[in-house]
Amino acid sequence: MSETIFALSSGAPPAAIAVVRISGPRAGDALRALAGKLPAPRRATSVILRDASGEVLDRALTLWLPGPATATGEDIAELHCHGGRAVIASVEAALAALPQLRRATSGEFTRRAFANGKIDLAEAEGLADLLSAETELQRKSAQAMAGGGFSRTVEAWREQLLARSAALEAMLDFADEDDAASLPGDFAAKLETLRSEIADWLARPRAEALREGFRVVLAGPPNSGKSTLFNALIELDAAITAPIAGTTRDVLTQSVAIAGVPFRFADTAGLREAVGDTIEAIGVTRARAAMDDADLVLWLGPEGEGPAGGWEIEPQADRPDHPAKREPRHRLSALTGEGLEALRRDLVTHARAALPRPGAAALNARQHRLLGDAEVALVGATRQSDPLLAAENLRLARLAFDALLGRTTTEDMFDALFGRFCIGK
Repeated sequence: MSETIFALSSGAPPAAIAVVRISGPRAGDALRALAGKLPAPRRATSVILRDASGEVLDRALTLWLPGPATATGEDIAELHCHGGRAVIASVEAALAALPQLRRATSGEFTRRAFANGKIDLAEAEGLADLLSAETELQRKSAQAMAGGGFSRTVEAWREQLLARSAALEAMLDFADEDDAASLPGDFAAKLETLRSEIADWLARPRAEALREGFRVVLAGPPNSGKSTLFNALIELDAAITAPIAGTTRDVLTQSVAIAGVPFRFADTAGLREAVGDTIEAIGVTRARAAMDDADLVLWLGPEGEGPAGGWEIEPQADRPDHPAKREPRHRLSALTGEGLEALRRDLVTHARAALPRPGAAALNARQHRLLGDAEVALVGATRQSDPLLAAENLRLARLAFDALLGRTTTEDMFDALFGRFCIGK
């Protein structure tokens, strides 16, 4: 018998309402102990909550949700109390005093939902992203994954593979012993259709870009206006600005959302050959590394000397002596605001094209790797003339699909995933 757990499942107190969730085989006993009775299933009931000594804790609404038709697949009780810190503390203390009840750990409710088949691993990963979403793009993408669309697609792929594998096994079982079995004529064509669908998913923008933000690095020589532009883009005085070469010594990053699109801007040390000291030299090295990792570099230095694919920016347009560029993508002044709005619009348009489409599920690194393994196995199957070797490649592809949905995954991976959730989820 699994343990019964409880935790505050609503926001941090104080709040108008606090929801304390209890899940497990003794959830009904816990509700009966505090409320004095077990209310009708799935009907909100107003009760007086009391501890073991009979002292009144709060007047609350209670819900009794018998399993398995619940979020965790277990019996669940919910106490909708007043959201003061003292009220919550007293209710949790009363629950902790009951036999065979304990406080939940991070993500334990969701982990039980997974263990009881209420959600699969891909849906759990989407839910984790949904809880941490800060922009509309992040929310929509995470909702698509948590909603099970990708899981249903993987399940359909798996069913196709099972059908192909069954056909191969039947052919091998009933083949004449004197004749070598050969693959069906349409075998490769059907697998190629499936491989093409998988390749389309692999070509999609990744979830990491959406979660971490579109990485924009501001680069150029000292005193080219990088820090001033950085502050203007993030609308904070985060970077120190001064007319002294080498003022910025390290990579300074800040995440912001512009028009609902997540960005991660980076201000870098000024690039020059003759650095002033060892610390500045380290800053220059880190600046170059940041440029290599960037999704986009805004180049504020001499025209033509920036990295391939970088945008030529003509900064400090308010200064009569500023270095002009023949064909800058944007001419602007971070001090006066000239050209800033046009730059922001351009960045948003560019980032949206590189990030997952609104409402489209995006693969994380684990999912991308496993789907890539499945594609490799399918390619291997189509290149085989021996049905036994083709069947082995189909088995490897199915294993990748199973791992995507959490049917063959290690406990360490589960610990890492569910540890991302807050206590009470």
